[in-house]
Amino acid sequence: MQKLFPALDRYILRLVLMPMGAVFLVAASLLMLDKMLKLFDFVATEGGPVSIVFKMLANLLPEYASLAIPLGLLLGILIAFRKLAISSELDIMRAVGLSYTRLLRVPYMIALTLAALNFLNVSYLQPLARYYYEQLQFELQSGALGASIKVGEFTTLADKMALRIEESRDDGHELIGVFARLSDGKGQVLSISAHEGRFLALAENPDTIVLRLNNGQIVQEEKGLPPRVLSFSRHDLPIPLPALEAFRKRGGKEREYILPELLRIGWADQVSEAARAQVRASFSYRMVEVVMMLLMPLLAVALAIPPKRSTSGLGLFVSIVLVVAYHKINEYGQATAARGDLPPIVILWGPFAIFAALIFWMYWRVAYVPGGQPIAALERFFGIIGKVVRGWFKRHPAARKLAGLDPEPEAA
Repeated sequence: MQKLFPALDRYILRLVLMPMGAVFLVAASLLMLDKMLKLFDFVATEGGPVSIVFKMLANLLPEYASLAIPLGLLLGILIAFRKLAISSELDIMRAVGLSYTRLLRVPYMIALTLAALNFLNVSYLQPLARYYYEQLQFELQSGALGASIKVGEFTTLADKMALRIEESRDDGHELIGVFARLSDGKGQVLSISAHEGRFLALAENPDTIVLRLNNGQIVQEEKGLPPRVLSFSRHDLPIPLPALEAFRKRGGKEREYILPELLRIGWADQVSEAARAQVRASFSYRMVEVVMMLLMPLLAVALAIPPKRSTSGLGLFVSIVLVVAYHKINEYGQATAARGDLPPIVILWGPFAIFAALIFWMYWRVAYVPGGQPIAALERFFGIIGKVVRGWFKRHPAARKLAGLDPEPEAA
C-alpha cells in the first residue's frame, strides 16, 4: 500500500473518500425519500404488503445511483481540495513544485473506478432493475402479490361474490365478522354471515382458495320461494381465483435494453426509424453520463479554490447546480432525440462538448494563470447583488421590517 500510494496520495485519498461517501449516501437518500412516500401511498391504495415498497425501492437504486455517483465524486474532490486551499496546504504543495496534474493522480484513480462502476450500472443494472420495478408494479395492481382485502369495505371476488370483513387479526390469518353474498346467475342468492373465518390454500388446486367460516348462518333466496335459513358451526366456501395476466417480456421500452441489445438494435437494417431513434438516443444518453465523470476532477479543482483571503462556499453551490442542470439537459436531449426531432450527436453530444470546453477553460485558469480563479468573478457578482439588496432595504424601512431584519422592540 505504501509503495503504491505515497504519503501525499494517501493523505489526499483520505480527504476525498470521507465526504464522497457521505455525499453519495445523502444524495441517494434524498432522491429516494420522496419516492418512498409515494410508494407507501400507492401500495396502501392497492392493498399490497409493506415489504413490496422496499423491493421497489431497491430496484430504483441503480437509477438514482447514476446521478448520485457523479455528484458524490465531484463534491468529494471539491471538499478535499477546498480544505487544502483554505488551510494553505495547497500553497505549500504548489511551492515545492507539485502541479495540479500530480495532485489529481488519486482523484483520477477514483474517477476511473467510479466511471467503470457507473458504466456497468447504466449498461446492465439499470435496465434490468427498471424492468423488475415495472413487473412488481404490475403484479401489485393485478393482485399477484397477494393484495389484501380491505377491512370494513366490500370487495368483489370472482365477479359474483361480494365479501366484507369487520376485523382482521394475526396479520390476516384470523378474520372476525365475515359477510359474503353470492349469486349463481340463475336467480339464486346466498347471504352468508359468520363470527370468524380464515383463508386456506388447496395443494391439489392452486387456482382455488377456501374461506373456512365458523359459527354463522346461510340465507338462501330464490325466485318464487321463501328464504331458507341454515345455521352452521363450520362451512367451507370455495372461491375461484381470477386468471392473472402474464407480465410482458423485457425489452418493451428502450430503457430496458442492456448495452449489447442497444448496439444490435440501434444499427440493424430491419428496425423502423422510430425504434432506431429511441435506441440510439438511449445509448448516447448513457454514454455522455459516463464520459462526463472523467471531467469531474477538473471541475472540482476549478470550483474548490476560492480567492485569497476568502472562505466562501460558493463553489459547492455552483457545482451542484452544474451537475444537476447538466443531468436534466441530458434527459431533455434524450427525449428530443427519441422523438427524432434532432440527432443524438447534436442534442446530447453537443451540450457535452460545450460543458467539457467550459471545464477545461476553468481548469486552465486555475492551474496555469496566476490568480485566475473562475469562482472569483462569481463572488464579485454576488457581492454586488448583495450590496444592491442591502442598499434597497436601507432606503425602505417598511420592507426591512416586513422581512424581519428589524426585530420588534421589547415591551418595557
